Amino acid sequence: MMKTLQRLSFLLVLTSLWVNPLFAAEVCNRVVAVVNNEVITLYELNNRMREMTGVTPDELKLKSETMYLDARQKILELLIDERIAEAKIKELRIQVSERQVDNYVEKMKRDNQWTQEDLVAGLEKEGFSYEKYREKIKRDIERAQLIEYEVRSKIIIRDEAIQKYYEEQKGTFGVAEKVQLAGIFLMRRDMKSETEMRELYKKAQEILAKLKAGADFSQMAQSYSEGPGAKEGGDLGPFTVEHLEPGLKSIVEALPEGGISDPLVRPNGIQLIKVTKKQTGKIRSLEEMKDAIYGILYQEEVNRRYQNWIKELRESAYTRVVF
Repeated sequence: MMKTLQRLSFLLVLTSLWVNPLFAAEVCNRVVAVVNNEVITLYELNNRMREMTGVTPDELKLKSETMYLDARQKILELLIDERIAEAKIKELRIQVSERQVDNYVEKMKRDNQWTQEDLVAGLEKEGFSYEKYREKIKRDIERAQLIEYEVRSKIIIRDEAIQKYYEEQKGTFGVAEKVQLAGIFLMRRDMKSETEMRELYKKAQEILAKLKAGADFSQMAQSYSEGPGAKEGGDLGPFTVEHLEPGLKSIVEALPEGGISDPLVRPNGIQLIKVTKKQTGKIRSLEEMKDAIYGILYQEEVNRRYQNWIKELRESAYTRVVF
């Protein structure tokens, strides 16, 4: 018996001296918090920090240790609150379908007069993917249903509040300036040949001279263009000016409706751009924005009530942070 105990003790010592190389550095998926029967991992925390700050935790730490610790604490608190809410959502069997998410997205686009391209471009500008946006909407709808179920008090948004918000935010309710563009694109075959580029540029100048002399842009595009929309007379479709790349944006803003650009040098060829239609931005009326403002104020009230309610839930939940 004594020999058995000695051998077991020896094995334990050996085990304690052996270091798995996977754990030589900080374990990227260790537990950082426990919420009731659920865990939050370092991997999950780091991912959320990267999503919300736009940089990796290591990059944030290099910039400022204080900023890193503050962000880590706040985002961990957010994840804990989410775990508590998710548990309640499961308990109440609240489910949100893809169709509900679709309807919410379409309403958001309709209220703000956005196209799908406007929405995606706006999200990308904020460093957010469309898929992540849909996930967030799903969580928001679940949370709203949870609040409605638990709080049991109807949220009322008064017309006076909508009017006040409109007056305060009026400058942000402009219709984005849009343009309809057409193009003639002369494709470069040999990416190393400067001679070819000079010849293409000369050809583009000749086409431009014909256009200025009265030639039809659509017919010229069908005859010469090797780019998108050539068969449709060079039509490239509508664009929100703000979402155009900076170089093209400045050119389009300077052109009048019907105006044609000088030859534009691209890495893979030469392009001529025509502004076929131009929509000037304007401030939308209160009537146009009423539904959108109601949605904003309603969501703010949901968020306020949610925070109060989640605070009460958290007081009765078991949470432990392991750092």
